[in-house]
Amino acid sequence: MTPDGSGGGGSRSAGGSGRDANPDLLREAREAVVEYAPALADLTPGRTGNLSVRDGDRVAVTPTGVPYDSFDAADVPVVSLAGERLAGRMAPSSEVPMHTGIYQHDRPGAIVHTHSPWATTMATLGRKLPPIHYMIAAVGREVPLADYAPYGTEELAANVVAAMAEADSDAAILANHGLVVTGPDVETAVENTRHVEDICRLYLRASAVGEPHVLTDEQMATVEERFESYGQQPDAE
Repeated sequence: MTPDGSGGGGSRSAGGSGRDANPDLLREAREAVVEYAPALADLTPGRTGNLSVRDGDRVAVTPTGVPYDSFDAADVPVVSLAGERLAGRMAPSSEVPMHTGIYQHDRPGAIVHTHSPWATTMATLGRKLPPIHYMIAAVGREVPLADYAPYGTEELAANVVAAMAEADSDAAILANHGLVVTGPDVETAVENTRHVEDICRLYLRASAVGEPHVLTDEQMATVEERFESYGQQPDAE
């Protein structure tokens, strides 16, 4: 069994031939998975974690049980929202049920799942992440805690979807497991994963000294309003 609990690298081809039968299927999404795999490696230890990019009703996802610098776009698996493997020389992540479950419910453009140390510490403590810093607004007003279930199961997928829906959040801490963050695209999902990891670090360090102050709903509403005009805006015509 590999460190991510995936059970090994699997076959290099859905057909067993070592060739991708559909090399052009979701080519841009598969290239995006390869492009952002190093960012995933920076966030999560060893071969743990995974990320995916959705295009319509199909999903490009990291392969299971391999180093993140050891595959190319033709290796990247493509699955349907029902979890059927459609393309790719390598077998998909064991967490496909969680990815497809989230896509079926909320339809984001990308998902990042990590075992990043600070968020995973929160997971082992059984704690959600409250709004101790305004940057949490990138994913919502809190990061909820999803109930524990074994990795790679429909039960885990259901727990994550339920937690995110109840909290109206784009992220969830998975009890005794790790973190999942969604976004409109993979760049945003990776960036917001870093935000959540950093705020988890702040929360745990502050908690070692005292009780962190939590922003009120009114204060968070102001942040959300200001976020709507954050960054470079297009010139008015």
